[in-house]
Amino acid sequence: MITIGQLAAYAGVTIKAVRHYHKRGLLEEPPRDASGYRRYTAQHAIDLVKIKTLAEAGVPLARIKALFVAQPDQFGAAMAEIDRNLQERARELRRTRQRIARLSAGDRLFVSAAVADYLDRLRELGVSQRGVQMERDGWILLQSVSPKAASIWFADKLHAIDDPEFVAIYLEYDAAFDRSPDDPRLYALADRAQRWIAGQPSRLKRAEGSTPDPTIAKLVATSVGMSSPAWDRLTEIGKERMAGGTSSQ
Repeated sequence: MITIGQLAAYAGVTIKAVRHYHKRGLLEEPPRDASGYRRYTAQHAIDLVKIKTLAEAGVPLARIKALFVAQPDQFGAAMAEIDRNLQERARELRRTRQRIARLSAGDRLFVSAAVADYLDRLRELGVSQRGVQMERDGWILLQSVSPKAASIWFADKLHAIDDPEFVAIYLEYDAAFDRSPDDPRLYALADRAQRWIAGQPSRLKRAEGSTPDPTIAKLVATSVGMSSPAWDRLTEIGKERMAGGTSSQ
């Protein structure tokens, strides 16, 4: 005769599990002795090992009691059914893992494969995660609300990213995000950007013809947080330069 603790240790389960099996009617609960303790026999240990083995094999607890008294052919049929169910669960787990893998891809869930590749290239070039996130969110909206404009603008962006001067300007703009709007380097950056733009007349003309509704353009810009005091100042300097005005440093 053994205690519940000894029984649990022999079978490799917890005392809590033994009590749960009692509650589910899977393991017979012995009467208490004169000291008020339950004493278990070797048969209890054998039954507990059987319960544990079946449960670990994936057999639902609700079916274990019936399997204890099943004939060999009934037991075999039940095991085959349980195995089929486990295989389906395994397939569903694989499908879930595949969905999680796609989620882990992040960008590729929300933008085209070409844009996702472009975002990867920005990371390789050293663009900040903030900058990549802004680009991604902008393309998500633009590809959704104005696919034609997005296609033209993206083709221009792919062409530009092959130009070392554009890349240098892009990286400097990215770094300027957190600068003070009074930083004198903003003037040189604005001038450098304007010189580069001036050398791209054919693509700019094509891009201008694909501009979406102004409300859409504003939505794209404001919803992805494409602004900072320094960037706002860069925009002002650019407008001043285009208007032929002057800016004091």
